[in-house]
Amino acid sequence: MRLIERTSDQKGQALLFPEYELEGWWTSLDAKPEKVIELYREHGTHEQFHSEIKSDLDLERLPSGKFDCNDLILHLAMLAYNSLRLIGQTGLLGKASPVRHPAKRRRLKTVLQEIMYRAAQYIRKARKLVLDFGCQCPAFQAFALIQEHLQEARHSP
Repeated sequence: MRLIERTSDQKGQALLFPEYELEGWWTSLDAKPEKVIELYREHGTHEQFHSEIKSDLDLERLPSGKFDCNDLILHLAMLAYNSLRLIGQTGLLGKASPVRHPAKRRRLKTVLQEIMYRAAQYIRKARKLVLDFGCQCPAFQAFALIQEHLQEARHSP
């Protein structure tokens, strides 16, 4: 069991009387209470991933009544999800991140908005194709870091 005492609300306003919240879990595991609470938190993180697949990848409902078609859609969604998570972990966490606040991970929606939905233009320059983001693109450093990591992975044995 865990007792939480709140002396301020979500906006930081002090409460006249503290609010108490009592949480309890019933389990058949032979684990210490701290471990059970940790497992419960990890379950919540898993639910967030599931929510991202449904909302951010727009897979609330599968598009077909045929199993083989839905199987293909889910495999493609898995590839897209893992690719976007890799891009988010590489480009949006660290010093090059265009996002203002620090985090341990980013939602797919944030990865799509901050990296993928950027306007750019292909330019031929010195017999090379160059991707131009403009003068002051906040995502350029993150995009360059992602590209560098992908090129290193491609050339490593």
